[in-house]
Amino acid sequence: METEKQIPFYQTTTAKIIMVGLLALFLLIPLSYVQSLITERANRKQNVVTEVTESWGTDVHIYGPILKVPYKIYITTTLLNPTNNKQEISTTQSIDHAYFFPEKADFKTTIQKDSSLKRGLYNVVVFSTDINVQGAFSKPNFKKLQIDEANVMWDQASILVKTTNLKSSKGDLNLKVGDTTLTFESRANSDKYFDNLESEVFAVKDLENLPFKFQMKYNGSNSVKFTPVGKSTTVSIDSDWQNPSFEGIFSANTKSKSITENGFHADWTVSQVNRPFSQEYTETLPQLDEYLFGVKLIETVDQYQQNERASKYGFLMIGLTFLIFFLIQTISKISIHIFQYGMIGLALVLFYTLLISITEHSTFSIAYATATFAVIAMLFLYTLSILKSMKFSLFIGLALASLYTFIYVIIQLENYALLVGSIGLFLILGIVMYFSRKIDWEMK
Repeated sequence: METEKQIPFYQTTTAKIIMVGLLALFLLIPLSYVQSLITERANRKQNVVTEVTESWGTDVHIYGPILKVPYKIYITTTLLNPTNNKQEISTTQSIDHAYFFPEKADFKTTIQKDSSLKRGLYNVVVFSTDINVQGAFSKPNFKKLQIDEANVMWDQASILVKTTNLKSSKGDLNLKVGDTTLTFESRANSDKYFDNLESEVFAVKDLENLPFKFQMKYNGSNSVKFTPVGKSTTVSIDSDWQNPSFEGIFSANTKSKSITENGFHADWTVSQVNRPFSQEYTETLPQLDEYLFGVKLIETVDQYQQNERASKYGFLMIGLTFLIFFLIQTISKISIHIFQYGMIGLALVLFYTLLISITEHSTFSIAYATATFAVIAMLFLYTLSILKSMKFSLFIGLALASLYTFIYVIIQLENYALLVGSIGLFLILGIVMYFSRKIDWEMK
């Protein structure tokens, strides 16, 4: 009787599966380096954007206008005179300020996308904005603040506007109060978030209604937001920006809001009952940063974010490609060395370095198509040389093209990415199960 020749373990199907699996895990190391490279390039772009916008202009946020009226405070103290042992009364005077928000504040804003500023490889998108502000103050009610009107310095009132990005404002800042035209000047303050603009002083005692009007122009980037200081605050924004993100605790009016390929329009109406703060303050103004609302002008397509999403599917691509080669090897009885698997895996990893390097000089779609074609062409020729079969080489080329197309579709989707990805992987598993159902997996 002839005895069956014993096959060494390292030549068995099980050993080959283990080696291919370990190789796939080992390729996570260069794949992680590629992901680190993408993160590094993304951080570099962010640094460039920050540098450019610091010189051009940053967020445009407005807190105001606010009526500022000084008043006298008299402090009486009783002191004991040590020479005659009698009590003496001393009175000192100081100046404090009361702040009043307007009855009505209306902000009409236009935002125009400016030509992109280019710094090295990166285009930084910025904008210019024109804000027309008008409204009215009512006569200050000092009784609510428990201040004697006899101590009020009615002829020393001014209007205060707190704003960010003051260094990038354009033109003179003039304010019209009633029939009087005043000039804004910047004032030093301890607020780390806002800069202060304060008008020339004027008298308010005999005015029952105090209308105001002024215009502000800025170079800016990222966002335009407002604080609802008026008892009735209305904001209207028109822009040629196609991708706005409306932010803040107050939502835009749904009936008038519109977003088209030519830009967007949005309106907000906020009344006093919608916000939990008062109209009058003494000594210091409250911090109202949390009540800012408006629009953030975003780039919906970030090339580095897309590259990062693509790289997260790197292990899936390596695993599925190795599975295809292993099934072909098992079905056709053609031997593929572990070194050849390594070359195939490295080609798949290099896809992502090609992708990010081409993306920086082109669009993501063109870069993805170019990198996909290059990798598939390389693997097709390499497969043809090791398998000596045009049929299997074409099959692998089509399979890789399908996988890369599947990953690209997932990357482009936002709301349905998880659903499409899950269905796609389910179908891939079903196909693998179908073609591997008759394979003899015994150790041989």
